[in-house]
Amino acid sequence: MAVAGASLGFGQETALPPATAKTRVVLIRHQAALDENSKVDESVIQNMLDEAVARLMGEPDAPAAFRRLVRPEDVVGIKSNVWSYLPTPAEVERSIKRRLLEAGVKEENIAVDDHSVRDNPVFIKSTALINVRPMRTHYLAGMSGCIKNYIMFAEYQPALHPDSCADLGSTFLLPQVKGKTRLNVLCVLTPQFYGRGPHNFNRRYVWNYKGLIVGRDPVAVDTVGLSILKAKRRIELGPAQEVPPVPKHIRLADTKFGIGTSDPDKIELIKLGWAEDILI
Repeated sequence: MAVAGASLGFGQETALPPATAKTRVVLIRHQAALDENSKVDESVIQNMLDEAVARLMGEPDAPAAFRRLVRPEDVVGIKSNVWSYLPTPAEVERSIKRRLLEAGVKEENIAVDDHSVRDNPVFIKSTALINVRPMRTHYLAGMSGCIKNYIMFAEYQPALHPDSCADLGSTFLLPQVKGKTRLNVLCVLTPQFYGRGPHNFNRRYVWNYKGLIVGRDPVAVDTVGLSILKAKRRIELGPAQEVPPVPKHIRLADTKFGIGTSDPDKIELIKLGWAEDILI
């Protein structure tokens, strides 16, 4: 995984890397993203998102970057995640929506949804999608990330559960989704590195990583996320449990469904901000 130089803080940009054929992913962290009670600081999150998206798009600032991602006439669905124990933070959702509005997208043409995306009028007529959710382990898929976040677009979600959810990548080829995803944001503010069963949650297995992983390619974003998850599991659980239960859907999203890049050697990872215990 190629790594580009890092910024030490917002507004402190290094030179943009040279043009590359690799898939660009940006990992940004900030020590002040969460307070001592793990409460999200929205202003810090906005700055993190802005810096990450600007670097992702090779633009000088977030407004310019978002104007390349969406057009004023777009209808944009923000596919979030509402799992009660670890939902997409509202502060992240609002930060994305704020930039969409500034890019000229009309308020009535933006919706944030999870379980009702197949029936939501904005998602039904959407021309663009933003994919945003937290990262956690999953008892079947191994990892819940940006790829798995689109399972709600499937007509019958349990049909995607067999073989460690191997065919999750197929959701990106559904008519309601295909070709529409403009941005993927994997929230690694408080990832969960271990759990048992479909809805198991224990705060002892959550840590304050204080980051966002941003990219155009959901497979590359999840590949970076999985590397961090494996490193944390290796530290906390030992080498024998480094890999969560068979996260094969990430590789197959690339090799079988062709929706992105799972080869770390083909990913250009740009790291910005706080570097302590970065794990990658």
